[in-house]
Amino acid sequence: MLIEESESQLVLIDYQTRLLPAIHEGTLVLANALKLAQAANLMSVPVWATEQNPQGLGHNAPELTRLCKSTLTKRHFSAVPDGLTDLLRPPKAAKGGNARSLPKHLQKPANDAPERNTIVIAGCETHVCLLQTALDLLDDEYDVCVVTDASASRTERNRDAAFDRLAGAGAELVTTEMVLFEWLRSCDHDQFKQVLTLIK
Repeated sequence: MLIEESESQLVLIDYQTRLLPAIHEGTLVLANALKLAQAANLMSVPVWATEQNPQGLGHNAPELTRLCKSTLTKRHFSAVPDGLTDLLRPPKAAKGGNARSLPKHLQKPANDAPERNTIVIAGCETHVCLLQTALDLLDDEYDVCVVTDASASRTERNRDAAFDRLAGAGAELVTTEMVLFEWLRSCDHDQFKQVLTLIK
């Protein structure tokens, strides 16, 4: 199953300034997160971020924050208990009406935006906040794609153990370029040249 641009949302977990220096390949991981966020913005894929206890770990890298619709501050390791699902699947607006409204059988159906149930997720630390968020999203019946080269922990062992567990739980393990080329699908995409520049 290919990742559909129109069904995707991007979630970036805890790329925080006091945490990144301790992360294995932290510079490369942040660079790939930036590529994902830049491409998502070009293709109108919503981008969300989280920060774990920013008073202690600092805020996300500012260049990443600028590319996100919103940043969720959290205390739980999983972002779901602190409100991530409310961002990903906001409640539908109540249908209004009054005594002068058309009868229901004459009203046009509401043109609700399609739900985006594919969550492309990356972040730090893979074996803690990313893992717990992704598992909760799987429990909430989202399709979850974990971007392996944009995710890391302080040690490779912890990162790799998290990838094994996530794959076993049903998450797809992907890379930055896999996501970008699947979003594009064709060299005829309107944003192909701009995204190719990001990749190169």
